[in-house]
Order: sequence, then C-alpha cells, then structure tokens
Amino acid sequence: MLQKREKVLLLRTFQGRTLRIVREHYLRPSVPCSSPLCSQPAACRNDGKLLSSDVTHYVIPDWKIVQDCLEILEFPELKGIIFMQTACQAVQHQRGRRQYNKLRNLLKDARHDCILFANEFQQYCYLPRERGESMEKWQTRSIYNAAVWYYHHCQDRMPIVMVTEDDEAIHQYGSTTEGVFVISFKNYLENFWPDLTAAHELCDSVLQSRRERESESLESHGKEYAEHLPLEVLEAGIKSGRYIQGILNVNKHRAQIEAFVRLQGASSKDSDLVSDILIHGMKARNRAIHSDVVVVELLPKTDWKGRTAALCEDDSEDKASGEAPSEPMPTGRVVGILQKNWRDYVVTFPSKEEVQSQGRNAQKILVTPWDYRIPKIRISTQQAEALQDFRVVVRIDSWESTSLYPNGHFVRVLGRIGDLEGEITTILVENSISVVPFSEAQMSEMPVSTPEDPWKVSPEEARERQDLRQSHLVFSIDPKGCEDVDDALSVRTLSNGNLELGVHIADVTHFVAPNSYIDVEARTRATTYYLADRRYDMLPPVLSADLCSLLGGVDRYAVSVMWELDKAYEIQKVWYGRTIIRSAYKLFYEAAQELLDGNFSIVDDIPEFKDLDEKNRQERLEELVWAIGKLTDIARHIRAKRNDCGALELEGVEVRVQLDEKKNIHDLIPKQPLEVHETVAECMILANHWVARKIWERFPHQALLRQHPPPHQEFFSQLRECAKAKGFSIDTRSNKTLADSLDKANDPSDPIVNRLLRAMATQAMSNARYFSTGACAEDEFRHYGLALDKYTHFTSPIRRYSDIIVHRLLMAAISKDKKMEIKENLFSSKDLEELCRHINNRNRAAQHSQKQSTELFQCMYFKDKDPKTEECCISDGVIYSIRTNGVLVFIPRFGIKGAAYLKNKDGLVISCGPDSYSEWKPGSLQRFQHKITSTTAGGESVTFHLFDHVTVRISVQASRCHSDKIRLEIISNKPYLIPNTELFHQSPLLLKSDLVKEVTRSVEEAQLAQEVKVNVIQDEYQEYCQTKGRSLYMLLEEIKDLALLDVSDNYGI
Repeated sequence: MLQKREKVLLLRTFQGRTLRIVREHYLRPSVPCSSPLCSQPAACRNDGKLLSSDVTHYVIPDWKIVQDCLEILEFPELKGIIFMQTACQAVQHQRGRRQYNKLRNLLKDARHDCILFANEFQQYCYLPRERGESMEKWQTRSIYNAAVWYYHHCQDRMPIVMVTEDDEAIHQYGSTTEGVFVISFKNYLENFWPDLTAAHELCDSVLQSRRERESESLESHGKEYAEHLPLEVLEAGIKSGRYIQGILNVNKHRAQIEAFVRLQGASSKDSDLVSDILIHGMKARNRAIHSDVVVVELLPKTDWKGRTAALCEDDSEDKASGEAPSEPMPTGRVVGILQKNWRDYVVTFPSKEEVQSQGRNAQKILVTPWDYRIPKIRISTQQAEALQDFRVVVRIDSWESTSLYPNGHFVRVLGRIGDLEGEITTILVENSISVVPFSEAQMSEMPVSTPEDPWKVSPEEARERQDLRQSHLVFSIDPKGCEDVDDALSVRTLSNGNLELGVHIADVTHFVAPNSYIDVEARTRATTYYLADRRYDMLPPVLSADLCSLLGGVDRYAVSVMWELDKAYEIQKVWYGRTIIRSAYKLFYEAAQELLDGNFSIVDDIPEFKDLDEKNRQERLEELVWAIGKLTDIARHIRAKRNDCGALELEGVEVRVQLDEKKNIHDLIPKQPLEVHETVAECMILANHWVARKIWERFPHQALLRQHPPPHQEFFSQLRECAKAKGFSIDTRSNKTLADSLDKANDPSDPIVNRLLRAMATQAMSNARYFSTGACAEDEFRHYGLALDKYTHFTSPIRRYSDIIVHRLLMAAISKDKKMEIKENLFSSKDLEELCRHINNRNRAAQHSQKQSTELFQCMYFKDKDPKTEECCISDGVIYSIRTNGVLVFIPRFGIKGAAYLKNKDGLVISCGPDSYSEWKPGSLQRFQHKITSTTAGGESVTFHLFDHVTVRISVQASRCHSDKIRLEIISNKPYLIPNTELFHQSPLLLKSDLVKEVTRSVEEAQLAQEVKVNVIQDEYQEYCQTKGRSLYMLLEEIKDLALLDVSDNYGI
C-alpha cells in the first residue's frame, strides 16, 4: 500500500536557474535493499547489484562524508558501503553535476562493493523535516534512522557503522541502538583500516582543509574579492537582461589577464552581443575558475578593453577572432557563479628553495597547477619537500572572498616530473580520462571465442537476419595492417539492371546489451582514446579486434544499409537491417587503387588470391575489379552532388601504418591521395546521412544526430586578410563560395600557401557536435562542412558510443516500420541531450589528450638534442601570422606550430646581415597588416612577410610546473635548404613515428639500466585489456594533429 506525501524541491537547472517544484512523494513498504542478508527477498526484489557477503560490517557515510570524502570511499579496499538516497541528493544539490556524476558512476561500477538505498521512498525510513530543523540536521537524522531500519531488516546479523564528522550526532546516536555504531570517519579508518596509509593521508588532508576553511571564516580578514550576489538576484538579473550567463574560458597564454565568457542558454539568444565578453584581470574574474558557469555584468563602454596582440610565453595559435588587435570589445566582471565545474588538478610543489623561504614550519603551501588556466592552489601539508619532484593530484575545496587563492587538499601522487609514464598519467588526469581495467563482471558478459572454442553464428540469429554470405561480394578496404575492420562494402547488378550498393557495419549492439556492465562502461568512456604511443579502447579487444571486426573469410554479424540505384546512380530504394556477412577480401588501400588503375600484378600481394587456380583467379579478379570500379563511379557521382551543394575539402593528414610481423609499427608512411580513399569515405558519409534521415523520420524528438553550425563570419577575417596578401579573394558567404575560393587560391610556386589558407578556414570553423533532435530546431540540424541537411555517426560503433546509440535507434525504427514491439531502450530527448553533452565532452578530452601526448613526445625527442650542432634541430618554417612582437611559424617537416619572437626580453630586435643570418641588436619593430619590419638603431632593417619561408632553430623550453614547450628561433630570413631533398618531402608523421620510437626506446633503456625486468607492455595489456607501446594498428585514422591541420579539433566531421 503506497502512502502519499508532498515534497517541495528547489532544483537548479543545467542553465543555473532555480525551480520550485512540489512533487507527490509516495512511500512504499518495500524497496530494494541490495543485501544478501535480506529478510524479505520477494518483497525487496533485489535484481541488480548486491553487497558482498564476505564483509564484517556495513558502512553508511553521512551526507557530509559523501560530499567531502568521496575519493576515499572510492578505495576498492572499502567494501559494504551503503549510500543513502538522502546523502546522494545532498551531493547533487550542493556539489554540482560533476561530483554527482562521479558518485553515480561509482555506484554503477561493478568493481566497487557499494549500493544505493532509496531510504526516502521506504515507508519506515522516511522522516519529514520538523519545523525549524536545519537541512543538515534533518539529513543526518534521516540517514541514522535508515541505518537502524537497515540493521533490523537484515535480522540484526550485520553490524552497521555510520561515519560522520558531526560531533553532536556522534554524541547523540553513538550508543542509542545496539549493532549500529556512529563514529567519526577518521576514527573508523584508524580502527578498521590501520594499514591503509593512502586513505589516512587523504583523510588528514581533507580534514585539515576543512579546519582551515572554518578558521578563515571566523577571522576578520579584509576582502580580496567582491562577494557573489545571491542566486535569486542573479536569476532575476539574467531574466531582465542586466546580467549575462555564460561559460568562463581562460586564455592559457595570458591566464592572469585574459578570460572570455561565451554566452550560454537564454543569454546567447536574447543578447545583442555577437562576440564573447572579455574579463580582464583576476579581480574582475572574482574567484571563477576556467569552465565555471558564471554570471557577468557588462562594464560601461568607456571601460571596455581589447585583447592583447603581442606574443607571450607559450603562445602558439589562438582561435581566429573578428576583433582588431587593439579594438575594444565587450568587457565585464563576474558577479556570481551558477555552477562550479571543478575537477582533479595536477600540480607541482614549489622547489626546495621556495619552501624554505616560506619558513621551516610552514604547512600552507601554494602549489602550481599543470594547466596554465588554473590559479595557484593553497593546500596544507608537511610533505612539501618530499613531493617537490613529483606530479601530484589535488582538489579545490573552496575559494573565500578573503583569500587570494583557492583552498584545496592533496589526493595522490602520480609520478616523477619528466618521467614518461608520470607525464602520460598527468595528461589523462587533466582531461578527466579514467582508464581503469575492464572488470570481471564486464568481461563475463563477453562471448567466448578461443581457438579451441571459436565463436559461431547461432541458428536463432540466422533465422532473424538476412544472409548475404552467398549472394553478395562483400569486401573491406582499409589501411595496411588494420585489425579492427568495422566497415565493409558491396556492389552488385540486380535482375532489373539496376545496381545495389551496400555498406555493412559491425553489429556491436548485438554483443553490448543496453545498461549491461559493458554498456555502462562504454557509455562512460564514450570513445576510444588515442595517444601518441598507445590507445585505450572503449570496448574489450574480444569485440574490437575479433568478433566485431569484419575480417576476411569469417562469418560476422552486421547492420547493413543497401541502396538500389538506377543507371544514372540515382537512389530508388533503400533497405536497412541486420545481416550475416562473410567478407571475401580484406584489401588495403594501395592494392585497391592498383586494381582500379588496371595494374593486376598487385594480386600477388592479396592473400585471398594465392591458392586459386588460374581460371578461378581470373574470374574472381574480374569480379573484384568490376566492383571496385563501380564503387568508384558511384562515389564520384555522390561527391559531385555534395560539391554542388557546397561541401568543403579542408586540409588533413592521411597516413598508413606499416607494421612488422609482430604487429609493431615499423613506420608511418605518407598516404598518397588515392581516389579509393575518397570512394570509401563517400560511401560512409552516404550511410551516415541515410541512417540520420531514417532515425529522424521515426523518432523526430529523440534521435541522435551530428550538426556542424555555420561559422561566424567575423572568424574568417584572418583568412580573408592573409589571402589578400597573396592576391587571392576568399568569399565566405556560404560553404559553396568558400570551397570554390579555396580551390582557386593556389600559388604554383609554393603549395604550402593553399594548405595554410585551408588551415585558417578550419580554424575558423565551429566544432561539430552531437545533439538530440528534440532539443534543436530542424533548421539547425544542417552539417555545414559536408553540405548535408541531416547527418549522424553510424559507421564506427567499435570506437564511438554515439554510433552504438544510433544503431539502437535504427533497430527501433525498423521495428516500428514492421509494427513490431520496440525492444530497444530508447533515451528520452532530455536524457539523450545530456548524453550528447557527455559524449561531446569526452570527444574534446580525447582530442586534447592526443594533442598533448604528441607535444610531450616532440619535446622529449628534442630535449636531448643540441640545437646548435644537430641538423634535425634546424628546419624550414613558414610565417602564417603577424603579431606586434613576433610571428607565428609552421614547420612542415615536423608539423610544429609555434611563436618566434622578433624582440627578446632584453628589448633587442632581430637583425639579419648580408649573409642572412640573424643576431640581436638594439632597435624597434613596426607591424603592418601583412608584414613586420625590424629596424636596428644603426638603420639596418629586415622585413618578414606572411608566407615567407625562414630558417628556424628548434629547442625545448623546460618547465617544472607545466609541460615542456617547443621553442622556435628564426636564425635566417632565407628558406632552409635541406641537402637531402627527399627528406624534405617526407610526411611529418613519418618523422614523428621515428620520434615516438626513439623516445620510447630511450625510456626502455633507462628502465633496463635500473634493472626493471618487467614486461610493461604485456602486463598492461593483461591488466587493462588495452593496447600499449608500438602496437597501434589504427593509429593512422586517429593521429591527425601533428601536421598542418587538426581536422578533428576544429572541423570534427
């Protein structure tokens, strides 16, 4: 029998508004208790995760412990933890989305012995809040009451320890109920886990931080910052238009001075502003931290400032802006914070000298975050000297208006500064990437496939699916050595003379059930993470490299899209469905291109032809060549139609990985621009487009699509001005005019010019993003870069969770067409939009970590080189941007971009003598639109123009607290002529491959010197089920950020 109550909730929306909601609250006599000691298993219905049966007691943390000590509760040693619904809601409402999601993921994780108990829906646990009772006292009372009920529900067979830091609660409840103990968390750790040193240190750090916050609030310091306005004032101001809401983005190159607020939600639609809002200085930032959702008040126009145009330390490439360098832009100050998006931060302790200067007994230490955008954090520790050579993780607890710096606490040590593994872990933590091993529970859901017991097609699936094994010539075209083949193609002539084109994608969703352990893990990861020397898979290798890889000659489940085309290649019909395929050929790109070009000698390199007699060989060869030719003709037609609509072709990097017999990378070879690349890509784009149309038609308000908004015209100003310097005109009014203009902007004497202009076009682009169709108007669905009205991702479910969702939507759409029951659990529009935000966030993290790991290897490669004597440190560079005190240079040979100063810290300017070599002399710089002139006091002058080739010296600027940076110095105003001209034409990725191998080899040699005789790569594979080291069979499609452009970062098709 349900009992009805009314509950008043004050909820904060994602946009930061507070909603007062009165909900009907129903109490039940039974809710799932998730305990193996349950006295009423039939009533509780414990279907999901259960607590372990081998624990000596259950632990119930108070709401404050869950808020402040969640990282300790994450220790796998702590078992039998019961999180009460009351505590979880306190985290959700008081600590924000990030901390709450962390708690939710902990509860879902099969590796952790913890459960959620819905005490506020249990009839005998629910306690109404008494008049005058504080929220904190009610929460503690509710949790204790639920703990007593739980103890009796388990028939008094399992002691319960409630941990809290509320001394009054300990005194009041400590000995009230036999079998239910109420003690402090510190006391619990000391008595139950005396040897868990890391937990004790972390607990001390949290408690010390809390004590300091409390003592600071009692002291009457002068205000360093203005107080934030109350929430209701902020909301009223946003509604009236007085205040503006947005996300704070700190400029990492000028972190102390410049931050920008990007308009969000209603502010972006209601405001007349077309640009971001500048927040100048730390006082105006008012304790907001990068990525916080803030409320801003615009300053009077007389106080507006412009963004800085000068180069500074760590300057490379900023997003193109429409603002002239000194032109004032909307400027404001932060008056409140709606959502604090704090995370784990990697920091470095001050050096020994800096610690000593603070006093021998100093406990409060200012640590410097690895991320330039984060201010120094004050923590309390007595281990400052011991930790000064290590990267350390800290968390921010608070930032009071009386303090110059935020307060935080120590969490854990990552590794030594400069150590490869420590620096890689730093990159992962900074991007909030968790690469924990796949758990036993997750792996137990995977199908068995061993040489002794190979996987087979089941008779049930054979009846349900369309069998293409005998009727269709299916084959894949991939880079040489590729092992995770998630797509295959087919083409055949139908009886009516029409053609049938097929795209076949691995049926991952057959093996990954919705809300299974592996599905939850894949959703959390959202993507496969590719670093410069390793990858972390979204799915276990038994799927990604075996059962969901469409290898040649083996049966596989697929999801297929097949089109019937007339003789003019126009689409007449389309069919979607689950199939069984057997790929006849696993071709590599170069072989397919040779067959297309009529060079049949390549047949000897195709394994499927080796054991055939001459007659069969010739017949099958003719069949395959016809199929490749037809696919290419069809792709040309489809591409031409998209080009007519304005599809853009922006500069990218294409390479193939050459593997040795042990599947290790032997080299990265520049991939020649083959037509067959475009053929395969066009077929995938076609499939993505038609699947997008299908799922939108059937689920117009809950389909996952991918949009690419048109860029702001002001972002193209740099592109237009630079093109003008070379006499080209770029029309950016539409994607069609932009594509045509870029095609015409070719300098026959210097092909780098067109590549740089395409780079600038890419830089101006908005990022493509996933979205729920229920959260967006249809006119915003369009994909600008591909010139398609609807687009999604369907073709790579092995490495993208978005594609898994799309596969489920497609299956549900097919069921709807057949008027069958929809078996798939579909997300509501609201839940889907939240999932899209998560996937977009994880994609950005993957791109950033990939870029940062590449920069790490570049720096490690050059660090031990002598820039004055070693030839590899001298290279040709091309100037692509002019600043007031220097230029930005691109180095084609290594794919490096960076700043080169023309005025040094001593105020001297660059001068080039008759031999063209540079030296520093007193003088001045004069900047023009397309050039900059350096004039010495003696009257000598040298001018650098946009697109000039110069000779650059490469060195490394080391840093204790941050990542090392590549430093560029112009040593001659003439191009650098490499004696070996062949080297000049090598791809930057070829040299990058050598770079990764050399750095990896030096690390391995250092390990051997220390007699570390552990096979690190094998151990890592066994523990994490991940690929590591040089076994990177799909690096080719993922590492795109080393050369001139990073398409994934900015264009994101």
